[in-house]
Amino acid sequence: MMPSLKPAPNAVLLFADGTVFFGYGIGAEGATAGEICFNTAMTGYQEILTDPSYTGQIVTFTAPHIGNVGTNDEDHEAEVPRVAGLIVREAITDPSSFRSASHLNQWLKTHGLRGISGVDSRAITHHIRVHGAQNVAIAYQLQGDKALLIQKAKAALAAAPDMAGLELAAHVTTQQAFEWAQPRWSLTAQAAQSGASHHVVAVDFGVKQNILRCLVSAGCRVTVVPATATAEEILALGPDGVFLSNGPGDPAATAQYALPTIAKLIESGKPMFGICLGHQLLGLAMGAKTMKMKQGHRGANHPVKDLTTGKVEITSQNHGFAVSDEALPADIEITHRSLFDNTVQGIAHKTKPIFSVQGHPEASPGPHDSNYLFTRFVEMMGSPKKRAA
Repeated sequence: MMPSLKPAPNAVLLFADGTVFFGYGIGAEGATAGEICFNTAMTGYQEILTDPSYTGQIVTFTAPHIGNVGTNDEDHEAEVPRVAGLIVREAITDPSSFRSASHLNQWLKTHGLRGISGVDSRAITHHIRVHGAQNVAIAYQLQGDKALLIQKAKAALAAAPDMAGLELAAHVTTQQAFEWAQPRWSLTAQAAQSGASHHVVAVDFGVKQNILRCLVSAGCRVTVVPATATAEEILALGPDGVFLSNGPGDPAATAQYALPTIAKLIESGKPMFGICLGHQLLGLAMGAKTMKMKQGHRGANHPVKDLTTGKVEITSQNHGFAVSDEALPADIEITHRSLFDNTVQGIAHKTKPIFSVQGHPEASPGPHDSNYLFTRFVEMMGSPKKRAA
């Protein structure tokens, strides 16, 4: 009996340097383009696909089986996914989880997302590691031949902007302030929480919802404000502390409008905590510089050393830019470093109640080794009487 033949490829992945991979489309038909990256996490594909920090990027999943837990209404990190596309090794796996509400492929179609499967994700990851981050395009058409797919991919690639110098936070931030009261999840229920003892204003540059949940579970009343909120508007809310969130794009571009606000907040003496893009913006506001990385850090297995305690934490990471330790201002202390490449992973002001980290202590997905940082922020805010003393 003759073996069944595979159908002809109906999708293409085209790199800016001309490298081509043919495979099979997933999600919605069409073309998309963005900066390619790879994520080494073994779980959490829904959280990754809905993380606003991936805006304008196409994610390569190095784990071969994607889709095995389906999708649900609890694991998203934003209401609307902003990722440009995805790349997976195998065809999307059918779901096998009591929490699944929808097949991943149907979820992708519902949100107008597209990707490619049936390609060598190891070869793609190796290409990124050798040649660095670059723009790619995916074209998927059920009835398209290879020549047509290449043509569509080239058109999408030509229209894609370069991530360096790109401001994206304003495209994903909330348009108006709102209160967030939801704590962390525990399986299918929400974890119990104590009463809120501190008011935190979170500046939304593309915030992950689990960060807000962690702040609430740590004992905070949380008000979320747009990325464009002024220092006067933030301070008028009477916060005990200010949180600067994660987000997409080049921090130097976002700094064009965010830095005057952050500088005034630093002068106010309010405790401040930043994660990811918020960490980079705090660094810029305190006189540091940021740099574009060759391939970035994305995964849930990144070792980071806390230089203040000597402990090593396994962290969740998602960033293509980093704070540079060259010509670092004298009032900034480096508190964390990556054990992969020694890049700066955390900083603190030497005399003010300000600190930030590059990794994601809220995980989602990933380990919880760094969750203590939310407690550190709460302790830094102290009681109202202590702050007034």
